[in-house]
Amino acid sequence: MSELPHKYEVSVKIVATALKLSDETKNELKASGMMDDKGKLKLKGVSPKMLKRMKEESVDCPVLKKEVPFIQCFVCPNFQSRISGKVLCKGDSL
Repeated sequence: MSELPHKYEVSVKIVATALKLSDETKNELKASGMMDDKGKLKLKGVSPKMLKRMKEESVDCPVLKKEVPFIQCFVCPNFQSRISGKVLCKGDSL
């Protein structure tokens, strides 16, 4: 299997306190059906245990040039894959 085409390889960091999702991200998640009206995440194929762990992680986004919660990175159109604590990012502008 060939490697996915990506521009950036970003490390996933564990943070002491979970970063809050921005209102814009929450609205996008609600519109796509990944979050209910009460604000509970409903990601298909992600167990509750994994979702809890994802909430405690962050990445330094090369596109937005700031630290973002991993869940925001996970639902981003630039997200390719997560392998061994690294995220493969396409690097396209948003």
